[in-house]
Amino acid sequence: MILIIKYLVIAVVAYLLGAIPFGLIISKTIVDVDIRRHGSGNIGATNVFRTLGTKLGLITALLDMGKAALAVCLSMLIIGDDTFMVAGRDIHVQFAQCLAAIMVMVGHNWSVYIGFKGGKGVACFIGGLLVINWMVALVGMAAGIIVVLATRYVSLGSMLASLFVLLAMVTLALLAIVAPIYAIYGLVAAGLIIYQHRSNITRLQAGTELKLGKKTGKVNR
Repeated sequence: MILIIKYLVIAVVAYLLGAIPFGLIISKTIVDVDIRRHGSGNIGATNVFRTLGTKLGLITALLDMGKAALAVCLSMLIIGDDTFMVAGRDIHVQFAQCLAAIMVMVGHNWSVYIGFKGGKGVACFIGGLLVINWMVALVGMAAGIIVVLATRYVSLGSMLASLFVLLAMVTLALLAIVAPIYAIYGLVAAGLIIYQHRSNITRLQAGTELKLGKKTGKVNR
Protein backbone atom coordinates (compact mmCIF):
# COMPACT_ATOMS: atom_id res chain seq x y z
CA MET A 1 0.00 0.00 0.00
CA ILE A 2 2.80 2.43 0.89
CA LEU A 3 4.48 1.70 -2.44
CA ILE A 4 1.26 2.48 -4.32
CA ILE A 5 0.92 5.76 -2.46
CA LYS A 6 4.49 6.67 -3.33
CA TYR A 7 3.85 6.00 -7.00
CA LEU A 8 0.70 8.13 -6.85
CA VAL A 9 2.70 10.95 -5.27
CA ILE A 10 5.34 10.62 -7.99
CA ALA A 11 2.67 10.77 -10.71
CA VAL A 12 1.01 13.86 -9.22
CA VAL A 13 4.27 15.71 -8.53
CA ALA A 14 5.58 14.96 -12.02
CA TYR A 15 2.32 16.06 -13.63
CA LEU A 16 2.20 19.34 -11.71
CA LEU A 17 5.84 20.07 -12.56
CA GLY A 18 5.27 19.25 -16.19
CA ALA A 19 2.17 21.43 -16.28
CA ILE A 20 4.17 24.60 -15.52
CA PRO A 21 3.85 26.49 -18.85
CA PHE A 22 7.29 28.04 -19.03
CA GLY A 23 6.82 29.17 -22.62
CA LEU A 24 3.73 31.15 -21.64
CA ILE A 25 5.32 32.47 -18.45
CA ILE A 26 8.38 33.70 -20.34
CA SER A 27 6.38 35.29 -23.15
CA LYS A 28 4.05 37.06 -20.74
CA THR A 29 6.60 38.25 -18.18
CA ILE A 30 9.52 39.17 -20.44
CA VAL A 31 7.85 40.58 -23.55
CA ASP A 32 4.17 40.85 -22.47
CA VAL A 33 3.02 38.51 -25.24
CA ASP A 34 0.63 35.57 -24.98
CA ILE A 35 2.48 32.97 -27.03
CA ARG A 36 -0.77 31.05 -27.48
CA ARG A 37 -2.05 33.82 -29.74
CA HIS A 38 0.91 33.69 -32.12
CA GLY A 39 2.47 31.24 -34.53
CA SER A 40 1.19 27.72 -33.99
CA GLY A 41 -0.40 28.67 -30.66
CA ASN A 42 1.85 26.12 -28.97
CA ILE A 43 3.56 27.00 -25.68
CA GLY A 44 6.65 24.93 -26.48
CA ALA A 45 10.16 26.05 -27.31
CA THR A 46 9.79 25.75 -31.10
CA ASN A 47 6.93 28.25 -31.26
CA VAL A 48 8.69 30.56 -28.81
CA PHE A 49 11.82 30.37 -30.97
CA ARG A 50 9.93 31.15 -34.16
CA THR A 51 7.85 34.00 -32.76
CA LEU A 52 10.03 35.55 -30.05
CA GLY A 53 13.55 34.64 -31.12
CA THR A 54 16.40 32.27 -30.39
CA LYS A 55 17.22 33.49 -26.88
CA LEU A 56 13.73 33.04 -25.42
CA GLY A 57 13.26 29.81 -27.34
CA LEU A 58 16.44 28.38 -25.85
CA ILE A 59 15.47 29.49 -22.34
CA THR A 60 12.08 27.83 -22.76
CA ALA A 61 13.67 24.60 -23.98
CA LEU A 62 16.11 24.48 -21.07
CA LEU A 63 13.38 25.13 -18.51
CA ASP A 64 11.12 22.47 -20.01
CA MET A 65 14.00 20.00 -20.01
CA GLY A 66 14.86 21.01 -16.46
CA LYS A 67 11.39 20.42 -15.05
CA ALA A 68 11.39 16.93 -16.56
CA ALA A 69 14.84 16.11 -15.22
CA LEU A 70 13.79 17.40 -11.79
CA ALA A 71 10.65 15.24 -11.83
CA VAL A 72 12.65 12.08 -12.57
CA CYS A 73 15.24 12.92 -9.90
CA LEU A 74 12.50 13.55 -7.33
CA SER A 75 10.89 10.23 -8.23
CA MET A 76 14.03 8.40 -7.16
CA LEU A 77 14.07 10.25 -3.85
CA ILE A 78 10.38 9.62 -3.20
CA ILE A 79 10.46 5.90 -3.98
CA GLY A 80 13.40 5.26 -1.64
CA ASP A 81 14.37 1.65 -0.98
CA ASP A 82 10.94 0.03 -1.34
CA THR A 83 11.05 -2.94 -3.69
CA PHE A 84 8.75 -3.64 -6.63
CA MET A 85 9.32 -7.15 -7.92
CA VAL A 86 8.32 -8.11 -11.45
CA ALA A 87 9.38 -11.49 -12.87
CA GLY A 88 11.90 -11.83 -10.07
CA ARG A 89 13.48 -8.44 -10.77
CA ASP A 90 13.29 -5.37 -8.56
CA ILE A 91 12.29 -2.43 -10.77
CA HIS A 92 11.10 0.05 -8.14
CA VAL A 93 13.51 2.80 -9.24
CA GLN A 94 13.12 2.15 -12.97
CA PHE A 95 9.33 2.19 -12.73
CA ALA A 96 9.43 5.41 -10.70
CA GLN A 97 11.67 7.04 -13.30
CA CYS A 98 9.48 5.99 -16.20
CA LEU A 99 6.28 7.01 -14.43
CA ALA A 100 7.68 10.46 -13.67
CA ALA A 101 9.08 10.91 -17.19
CA ILE A 102 5.72 10.08 -18.77
CA MET A 103 3.62 12.11 -16.34
CA VAL A 104 5.77 15.22 -16.78
CA MET A 105 5.11 14.96 -20.52
CA VAL A 106 1.39 14.55 -19.87
CA GLY A 107 1.43 17.61 -17.63
CA HIS A 108 3.25 19.64 -20.27
CA ASN A 109 0.88 18.54 -23.04
CA TRP A 110 -2.32 18.97 -21.04
CA SER A 111 -1.57 21.53 -18.35
CA VAL A 112 -4.12 21.96 -15.58
CA TYR A 113 -2.93 25.56 -15.22
CA ILE A 114 -4.03 26.63 -18.72
CA GLY A 115 -7.19 24.66 -19.42
CA PHE A 116 -5.56 21.32 -20.18
CA LYS A 117 -3.73 22.62 -23.22
CA GLY A 118 0.01 22.83 -23.71
CA GLY A 119 2.89 21.77 -25.88
CA LYS A 120 4.14 18.65 -27.60
CA GLY A 121 6.44 17.30 -24.93
CA VAL A 122 9.69 16.99 -26.89
CA ALA A 123 11.90 19.05 -24.56
CA CYS A 124 10.34 17.27 -21.56
CA PHE A 125 11.05 13.93 -23.22
CA ILE A 126 14.71 14.87 -23.65
CA GLY A 127 15.04 16.19 -20.10
CA GLY A 128 13.59 13.07 -18.50
CA LEU A 129 15.57 10.75 -20.74
CA LEU A 130 18.83 12.49 -19.88
CA VAL A 131 18.36 11.34 -16.28
CA ILE A 132 17.15 7.86 -17.19
CA ASN A 133 19.87 7.12 -19.74
CA TRP A 134 21.95 10.07 -20.88
CA MET A 135 23.75 8.10 -23.57
CA VAL A 136 20.54 7.08 -25.30
CA ALA A 137 19.29 10.66 -24.90
CA LEU A 138 22.36 12.14 -26.57
CA VAL A 139 22.29 9.64 -29.43
CA GLY A 140 18.56 10.29 -29.90
CA MET A 141 19.16 14.04 -29.91
CA ALA A 142 21.94 13.61 -32.46
CA ALA A 143 19.66 11.57 -34.71
CA GLY A 144 16.95 14.24 -34.45
CA ILE A 145 19.37 17.06 -35.21
CA ILE A 146 20.66 15.23 -38.28
CA VAL A 147 17.10 14.81 -39.59
CA VAL A 148 16.32 18.48 -38.92
CA LEU A 149 19.47 19.66 -40.67
CA ALA A 150 18.81 17.37 -43.64
CA THR A 151 15.11 18.16 -44.06
CA ARG A 152 14.65 21.49 -42.21
CA TYR A 153 11.58 20.01 -40.50
CA VAL A 154 11.73 20.24 -36.71
CA SER A 155 8.57 18.16 -36.33
CA LEU A 156 9.98 15.31 -38.42
CA GLY A 157 13.24 15.38 -36.49
CA SER A 158 11.37 15.26 -33.18
CA MET A 159 9.23 12.30 -34.18
CA LEU A 160 12.06 10.30 -35.71
CA ALA A 161 14.26 11.00 -32.68
CA SER A 162 11.57 9.56 -30.40
CA LEU A 163 11.30 6.47 -32.61
CA PHE A 164 15.08 6.10 -32.59
CA VAL A 165 15.04 6.21 -28.78
CA LEU A 166 12.29 3.58 -28.77
CA LEU A 167 14.36 1.34 -31.04
CA ALA A 168 17.42 1.84 -28.83
CA MET A 169 15.51 1.02 -25.65
CA VAL A 170 13.94 -2.10 -27.18
CA THR A 171 17.34 -3.27 -28.41
CA LEU A 172 19.00 -2.67 -25.05
CA ALA A 173 16.14 -4.44 -23.26
CA LEU A 174 16.42 -7.47 -25.56
CA LEU A 175 20.14 -7.56 -24.83
CA ALA A 176 19.33 -7.42 -21.10
CA ILE A 177 21.35 -4.21 -20.75
CA VAL A 178 18.39 -2.23 -19.43
CA ALA A 179 15.14 -3.24 -17.76
CA PRO A 180 12.22 -4.02 -20.12
CA ILE A 181 10.21 -1.22 -18.47
CA TYR A 182 12.45 1.26 -20.32
CA ALA A 183 11.28 -0.18 -23.65
CA ILE A 184 7.68 0.35 -22.55
CA TYR A 185 8.57 3.89 -21.53
CA GLY A 186 10.10 4.50 -24.96
CA LEU A 187 6.93 3.21 -26.64
CA VAL A 188 4.60 5.40 -24.58
CA ALA A 189 6.79 8.50 -24.93
CA ALA A 190 7.11 8.08 -28.69
CA GLY A 191 3.37 7.54 -28.91
CA LEU A 192 2.69 10.78 -27.02
CA ILE A 193 5.07 12.76 -29.22
CA ILE A 194 3.66 11.40 -32.47
CA TYR A 195 0.09 11.95 -31.26
CA GLN A 196 0.85 15.58 -30.41
CA HIS A 197 2.37 16.01 -33.87
CA ARG A 198 -0.65 14.68 -35.75
CA SER A 199 -1.38 18.10 -37.31
CA ASN A 200 2.27 18.33 -38.35
CA ILE A 201 2.01 14.92 -39.99
CA THR A 202 -0.95 16.17 -42.02
CA ARG A 203 1.01 19.25 -43.11
CA LEU A 204 4.06 17.15 -43.93
CA GLN A 205 1.94 14.96 -46.17
CA ALA A 206 0.46 18.05 -47.83
CA GLY A 207 3.85 19.74 -48.20
CA THR A 208 2.76 22.76 -46.15
CA GLU A 209 4.78 22.15 -42.98
CA LEU A 210 6.88 25.16 -41.99
CA LYS A 211 10.60 24.56 -42.36
CA LEU A 212 13.29 25.59 -39.92
CA GLY A 213 14.34 29.19 -40.52
CA LYS A 214 10.98 30.27 -41.86
CA LYS A 215 9.11 32.54 -39.48
CA THR A 216 5.45 32.36 -38.52
CA GLY A 217 5.38 36.12 -38.28
CA LYS A 218 7.68 37.43 -35.59
CA VAL A 219 6.08 39.39 -32.81
CA ASN A 220 6.94 43.08 -32.64
CA ARG A 221 8.16 43.89 -29.16
